[in-house]
Amino acid sequence: MTKAQLIEKLSEQVPTLTKRQAEVVVNTIFNGIRTALAKGDKIEIRGFGSFRLRNRRMKEGRNPKTGSTVSVPAKRVPFFKAGKELKEIVNR
Repeated sequence: MTKAQLIEKLSEQVPTLTKRQAEVVVNTIFNGIRTALAKGDKIEIRGFGSFRLRNRRMKEGRNPKTGSTVSVPAKRVPFFKAGKELKEIVNR
């Protein structure tokens, strides 16, 4: 499902919202998640799952074109863990 499809579905299920208002709602939710992760916070949506950051340590990698060794710096990456209800729905 794309973001546009999500907006369409929201505007269909809540008839009082226009597509523009539904887009604002979806963008607000996504921006809230982005902002919280950028600050290092954890986001937990009961019944759906949680978003958090994981730290990746520095490692040595290879340039596939030349075969030379390159240093890959340490970084933080977003991680999603599905909640119990979501796992049950997916595995039906």
